Amino acid sequence: MRVVVLGAGIIGTSTAWHLLQRGHEVVLVDRQPDAALETSYANAAQISVSYCEPWANRQAPLKALKWMFDKQAPLLWRPQWDVAQWRWLLQFLGQCTDRAFERNVAQLVSLGAYSHATLKRMIVEAGIDYPRSERGIAHVYTDARAFEEAAQAAELMRRHGVQRRVVSREELLRIEPALRAAGDQVVGGTYTPTDEHGDARVFTQALARRCAERGAELLFGHDIERLEVVGGAVQRVHLRARADGTVRALQADAFVVACGSYTTPLLATVGIRVPIYPGKGYSATLALRDPARAPQVSLLDDGRKIAMSRLGDRLRVAGTIELAGFDLRLDTPVARARCHMLLQRIEELFPGVADTRTPEQGGEPHFWCGLRPATPTNIPLIGRLPLQRLWINAGHGTLGWTHGAGSGRALAELMSGQRPAVAMDFVGFESRRRAATAASAPSAAA
Repeated sequence: MRVVVLGAGIIGTSTAWHLLQRGHEVVLVDRQPDAALETSYANAAQISVSYCEPWANRQAPLKALKWMFDKQAPLLWRPQWDVAQWRWLLQFLGQCTDRAFERNVAQLVSLGAYSHATLKRMIVEAGIDYPRSERGIAHVYTDARAFEEAAQAAELMRRHGVQRRVVSREELLRIEPALRAAGDQVVGGTYTPTDEHGDARVFTQALARRCAERGAELLFGHDIERLEVVGGAVQRVHLRARADGTVRALQADAFVVACGSYTTPLLATVGIRVPIYPGKGYSATLALRDPARAPQVSLLDDGRKIAMSRLGDRLRVAGTIELAGFDLRLDTPVARARCHMLLQRIEELFPGVADTRTPEQGGEPHFWCGLRPATPTNIPLIGRLPLQRLWINAGHGTLGWTHGAGSGRALAELMSGQRPAVAMDFVGFESRRRAATAASAPSAAA
């Protein structure tokens, strides 16, 4: 087939790679001048199969209400005059039950394990070298009560085959000696040695180049004007070059929408409504002042719900979710408060290790924010849409880097008439689990 993939973040670029691997002709489109310059640009860097937990759980509604007036809250809901936001919130509340949580965790972990194995294979096949560490991920607790509940979360992951285990304060400090500077704050943690971290932007841009070397056409710097639908099928996508305004129409056998949060408004133009809403996340990338005392293991700080990953001579700290539409400003009072919190927390845990000075103080922190395309379940939408020739790969929330390689492979397999070896519900397809249930119960299937 000739396939046009719209969006060149980790999701779209991975999709393009796997389609090429299966012999398809691919055109990869993005409005930016290179791949991974939006949501995939400066994320938390973690491949966190052990932390594939949905936002929706029994405690989430009360916490969200409590945090509404805290500018530095891990999850900040800012009510908008936006029907889409309220519709998404109602669907989210419907997922805040123990039964839904267990169901969603099972699918997220299944996709995470499948994706991690796929990523390792892609690194070898594509020959990509990028800032990466396979030392695992440690979840750090500074609150005794929260640490007591850590065993329950670890047991949940172990039931799904993830090697996440509870560790004492002393063992955690042995795993990551850099935490000794704040050892009096740490009460314990969990640790998953099989997780890893790496620079998603560097990997994705290298993968896009490999796609081009294998024959893909890269149309960067092109805005999507519209999808042309004729007779219930998408026939063309109309693009406009940012450089000179030139308009062109691409015809193809299939079109993949992998535009992150912008998938929702694009599909709305052809009458398809998807439950994807942007969650604004923040990061700061800091130069290291004292590399010898910087962490080597990627960390999750339970108190602030932020992640910290070393990328060579830099330290990336990222986190928080802000539900406020498509606002990408970094100069609002809320944005400044959230960026300040990231710097403050690094200084509390690793004093003097990174340059946490603000620009006003002579520092050069690289602040960034991106829109995480979240579904109410946190399960991404991967599969076939109601219009013929139209497919979707979007809605990965905070787990785009964790799930990107496998999501691209799974969609390429579906488009090639294959069944992905992952137990999750694909859009427009029965899941493997449901298919197996139907096979064992013919009357129910009928």
